[in-house]
Amino acid sequence: MTPAMVLEELLPTAARAWLIEARQQPLSVAFPAAARKVGRDRLSPSWTTDQATRALLLVKASAADVLDVYRYGDAVEKLAVLHALSLADVADALEDHAVPIIEDALRTNDKRLVAAALGPYATQHLPQHAFRHAVLKCVFADIPLAVVDGLPKRVDPELIRMMTDFAAERSAAGRAIPADLEAYLNSPP
Repeated sequence: MTPAMVLEELLPTAARAWLIEARQQPLSVAFPAAARKVGRDRLSPSWTTDQATRALLLVKASAADVLDVYRYGDAVEKLAVLHALSLADVADALEDHAVPIIEDALRTNDKRLVAAALGPYATQHLPQHAFRHAVLKCVFADIPLAVVDGLPKRVDPELIRMMTDFAAERSAAGRAIPADLEAYLNSPP
């Protein structure tokens, strides 16, 4: 079973029935209606009913459609698109066309969007320079580094230097250094 099929199995019966109907509608109509139609109950630690339904609507969607629902969506809809990028069924079809979505989310001050942007898709597609800055944004925004998919594998000497400089500035200002940053300080990549 593909990840999307597993996710669909988590949906309550009524949500699955609506999803079948919604797949016959234009994405621009179905995507924003999802929360009203299926609710926002928690399905798993990672998914709510509306996020899962929206992610499943993106399976087989064109890159242009995915970019559009992100661009015109509210924060909750954008979060659903970012979560959908964790599904191989969605990410593989988009190739690197969703990088602008990741870059946009990383420019926000919404911690939920920043954290969701740093999933497996970002690990695979985000250029190293942008990845470094995303990690530092997490440190600045008190977003746990554990949410950054693939961080240990993508650490390089420049990121270590940036983290070390940040820690030195915090220390000089008499401020605490985030505990999850300590593991990366002065360590070889």
